[in-house]
Amino acid sequence: MKALLHTAPYTLTYTDVEDPVPGPGEVLIRIAACGICGSDVKGYTGTTGRRIPPIIMGHEAAGTIAAVGPEVSRWQVGDRVCFDSTVYCGTCEACRTGQVNRCVHRQVLGVSVPSFRRHGAFAEYLALPAHLLLPLPEAVSFAQAALLEPAAIGLHAVRRAGALDGATVAVIGAGPIGLFILQAARLAGAERLFVADLQPGRLALARRLGADVPVCPDDEDLLARVREATGGRGVDVAFEAVGIGPTVRQAIQITRPGGTVVLVGNVQPRVEIDLQDVIARELSLVGSYASSGEYREALELVHRGRLQVDPLISEIRPLAEGQAAFDRLYEGTEDLVKIVLTP
Repeated sequence: MKALLHTAPYTLTYTDVEDPVPGPGEVLIRIAACGICGSDVKGYTGTTGRRIPPIIMGHEAAGTIAAVGPEVSRWQVGDRVCFDSTVYCGTCEACRTGQVNRCVHRQVLGVSVPSFRRHGAFAEYLALPAHLLLPLPEAVSFAQAALLEPAAIGLHAVRRAGALDGATVAVIGAGPIGLFILQAARLAGAERLFVADLQPGRLALARRLGADVPVCPDDEDLLARVREATGGRGVDVAFEAVGIGPTVRQAIQITRPGGTVVLVGNVQPRVEIDLQDVIARELSLVGSYASSGEYREALELVHRGRLQVDPLISEIRPLAEGQAAFDRLYEGTEDLVKIVLTP
């Protein structure tokens, strides 16, 4: 089969690789669409340690079943399906309690680390455990389904924040995850929404998707703008969807005493914060990793038109153009949010 193989930093090769074969309890999926995640773009630089070559990246995908392995009875060849990126065992304590993102045997599609290598969906075919699949309604396109995984992450982050009804909320980072957090927060009852990003195009999109106050920190001080708009109080909840030190500190600064900061972005493994500020103002710092059951909810919300995905799809390109698509996203000179690749 053809695949986009990450072979070295900044290098992706469109090449032939061996076809995967579904084992017991697995299905073979012919991939129809796969989105490029920001973590893939960071990974292809060779700096994160989570895309060790050679690896087929890609985890935001959907397609049709091409073959079923032994012990699979529910699914048939030709079924339209989608799936989350977390490959979980289903039997450990975390899985039994519905916390599949904390599975002790967890693997992630398209990720290669010292402890495991799991090829992903930038390829014509992918073998997956059948218990990860959901049926994809005809009304939801494959390209739309490729955004269900980041949508589920946004829903999970909002769930981690607790009740948002009537809350004042800030989202730092208007990439795909931040834009889904924005929409999920509005669905959860947030009354006022600040969104901060450096790209004007993304701020305009955030406004289109429901942001009340878009802020470009290059043009105005985020803390001063939030304090002015909230009478000096700060926001009830801040979602940090970038994952670097300066934006983590911004999220803490703009949150009111007793408020909550949800940490979603994950670029720098270590950041420095003002511990005294967190303690003295009794802030709650909450981590949010991947999703845990929200993927089904994301599918339902997209199917019902309550969660918008089409505005986030900047382009749909052939898999063979994967190198160029990654380069453009890395360079960041265009107003691109999500590029979806099709084998």
